[in-house]
Amino acid sequence: MVQSAVRGGNGPLRGSLGVAAMWGVLTVLIAACTGGGGPDPGPGSVRLVILPADQAAGVEPDKPVTVSATGGRLTEVVVTNPEGKRVAGEISPDGRRWTSTEPLGYGRGYTVRATGTGIDGRTATATSSFTTVKPDKQASVWINPGDNEVIGIGHPLAFTFDTPVTDKAAAERAIRIETVPTVEGAFHWFNDKELRWRPREFWKPGTKITISADVYGRNLGGGVFGQSDVRATATVGDAVVAHADGATHQMTVEVNGREVRTIPISLGRPAFPSNNGIHVVSDKGENVVMDSMTFGLAYSAGGYRTTVQWATRISNGGEYVHAAPWSVGEQGYSNVSHGCINMSTEAARWFFGLAKPGDVVIITNSGGPELQPWDGWGDWQMPWEQWIRGGDR
Repeated sequence: MVQSAVRGGNGPLRGSLGVAAMWGVLTVLIAACTGGGGPDPGPGSVRLVILPADQAAGVEPDKPVTVSATGGRLTEVVVTNPEGKRVAGEISPDGRRWTSTEPLGYGRGYTVRATGTGIDGRTATATSSFTTVKPDKQASVWINPGDNEVIGIGHPLAFTFDTPVTDKAAAERAIRIETVPTVEGAFHWFNDKELRWRPREFWKPGTKITISADVYGRNLGGGVFGQSDVRATATVGDAVVAHADGATHQMTVEVNGREVRTIPISLGRPAFPSNNGIHVVSDKGENVVMDSMTFGLAYSAGGYRTTVQWATRISNGGEYVHAAPWSVGEQGYSNVSHGCINMSTEAARWFFGLAKPGDVVIITNSGGPELQPWDGWGDWQMPWEQWIRGGDR
């Protein structure tokens, strides 16, 4: 999971409730280099326009500062913060537009001074001073997968905000997903903090993914602004798909469409059946403490607290593929677990070594309910037609 450092090289500050943004235009028509207005200089003189306008307040930091020139070319633009540090920017090749190239800080004051030369050879100057918004709150976002991670074909792209987002469309606009080859996909909100993006179909092995969550300076609604930009890249690895069948009590594992192993298993007993459906590996642990109290089963009612080995998580509801030496006699014959996929220690170690985040485990004939889309990475349990409606927007 990736989180970047706070952006805003010109000193973003956290502050109290900001004033609504005022983004206007300052137009200066000047007949001489001293500035100061006066009559229309007429054809051939340069006309400078600065945005944001002089005395604008509550400016959003993700909006660039721009200076444009008509009737001539820009010769210099200087934008400074209160400490005198210059904001980086560049003039277009035709000399008619300057644009800032770094974000502004939160709750800061800036001064713009622009100079241009007209077709008539005379110079003109224009100035502007403005202040940026002071957010009521700032929201950070984490991306899963982490940077440079190799993922499985079922891995959704997960974006977790630490503060509720009310302007979900703004958050989606701030996120850019690029894939090679091109992949059809869509966003879906599970709640005000959890946003996912997934392809219509499982990823193809070898797909390259670049993720940019450019939330810094973005108004996310309700006085909340993005705190920092986040980047991540990922590569889709081998297609690992396991089919766990509660009727045959076997789990068949395929790698890139080729069957590599069949393992005797035991799924959840009738009182605690495993969930049917498409599960996705989210994490692993060589030794994991399992506590039935996490899903409401008291110790006095047959619950347990025990450490299991070679545990591969496939849902947030407590379902794992793990070693269960105590049930080897039932593996391949009956379902006796509390919902996990039990197998021998040797088989669990093998699967643990093979599995990576995003690999797929499909459970059928368990006698239990369907896995819910919000449980872990159960995203594939939701039909595409429902997914593209966007969820809790």
